[in-house]
Amino acid sequence: MKATKITYWVSTAIVALMMTFSGFAYLTNPTVQQGFQHLGYPDYFRVELAFAKFIGALLLLIPVAARAKEWAYAGFAITFVSAVIAHTASGDPVQNRIMPAVFLGLMILSYIMYHKMQSLKTVTVS
Repeated sequence: MKATKITYWVSTAIVALMMTFSGFAYLTNPTVQQGFQHLGYPDYFRVELAFAKFIGALLLLIPVAARAKEWAYAGFAITFVSAVIAHTASGDPVQNRIMPAVFLGLMILSYIMYHKMQSLKTVTVS
């Protein structure tokens, strides 16, 4: 149980930190704004996505209903997969596709550990 908890919190914290950092960059970094234009996205989408990332990161870190966490995981999965597709379709270098794929892997690890912890809680309570 202890290793599961540690793995969950480390992977979740890394994903939440990255989402918070990227959300902040979406709102403050002109280079990121240019990147959204390069990918063909409207500027309002950058702002929407920044706030969605803040909310999702918060939902992963605080104790909320399981359904809320599921939505955050689903939203982040869509975001990471979409980032890989967008960078690939735009002809960007491979390194631009690697980071979203790495964070998708970390998020999947967090998701698996979250469900493992939930099932261990159910077994212990029963």
